[in-house]
Amino acid sequence: MSLLHLSFYSAFTLSGLGLAFHRTHLISALLCLESMMLSMYLALAIWPVENQATSSTIMPVLMLAFSACEAGAGLAMLVASTRTHGTDHLHNLNLLQC
Repeated sequence: MSLLHLSFYSAFTLSGLGLAFHRTHLISALLCLESMMLSMYLALAIWPVENQATSSTIMPVLMLAFSACEAGAGLAMLVASTRTHGTDHLHNLNLLQC
């Protein structure tokens, strides 16, 4: 495994661990999700170059589009929950009260 692959895997793993263990604010959860998407995007962008495969060059663009949609939806939820609850703490959000 090269150093480049190790950095992508460790960035994804650290983002997942940050999402699992530091769930106090919604913005920190969204930042962890975005860093996971960024590491997946970089890995998908480097993969066709390493394998000389031109057929899978559209995958990073699709991943980036889905990541932008996810970021927009996450920020909309952040604004809505901050307006209704007054804070972005995740322990204040309860799906049973919706």
